[in-house]
Amino acid sequence: MEHLHASRLIVLDTETTGLSTKEGNRIIEIGCVELIDRRLTGNNFHVYINPERDSEEGALRVHGLTTAFLSNKPKFADIAAAFLDYIQGGELIIHNAPFDVGFLNYELARLQNGQPIENYCVIFDTLADAKKRYPTQRNNLDALCKRYGVDNAHRDLHGALLDAQILADVFLKMTGGQFSLMNENENANKNTASSTQNIVRTLSNNRPPLVILRCNDEELAAHEARLASIKEPVWQNIQPTR
Repeated sequence: MEHLHASRLIVLDTETTGLSTKEGNRIIEIGCVELIDRRLTGNNFHVYINPERDSEEGALRVHGLTTAFLSNKPKFADIAAAFLDYIQGGELIIHNAPFDVGFLNYELARLQNGQPIENYCVIFDTLADAKKRYPTQRNNLDALCKRYGVDNAHRDLHGALLDAQILADVFLKMTGGQFSLMNENENANKNTASSTQNIVRTLSNNRPPLVILRCNDEELAAHEARLASIKEPVWQNIQPTR
């Protein structure tokens, strides 16, 4: 899988009025969960957004955020600066990144001098990674929760912050200790030489003396006969190193 390099990771999810920006659908909720060195910090970002339009019926059944509820919420232009400042320099963890990134870039393009989200941070798609790991299995968020034992029983309706929190749990389990090891490499490398010497010294002190058993003439003759019976032994083609 692709390696993440920043110590600050931001797990992100959005809710929208529909499935496609081609129909003018908009973002109505952004939820972000911050991880530093693979640890939840509680420094999250969450906002509801007035999309200035109704949600499609299918989308409304998924997120349950009505036009009336969103009518007094800030517009995307009002929260854009705070959002971009929050994600600046981090690495975004997103499930099915093309969807969320497409909507974020659609919203940013509507702003004066708006730049694509990729100009602010690196993006890692957990869905693409899961498909590489499990190419013949379902890899939506519910399936990954079941696979990795993440409790999502409280997820009656989709919510951006809730889904980001669930995805953070899935991401940590899906990547195992891989990234924590990366983050600790710098400190670990400082201690590698001394630790290795200590291990070797301990093994040497605790190991019993080696006993050398030499073969007798009968065993040596049997060994030579066995070698002679092997046709075209591979070691004949090995060239000695200089």
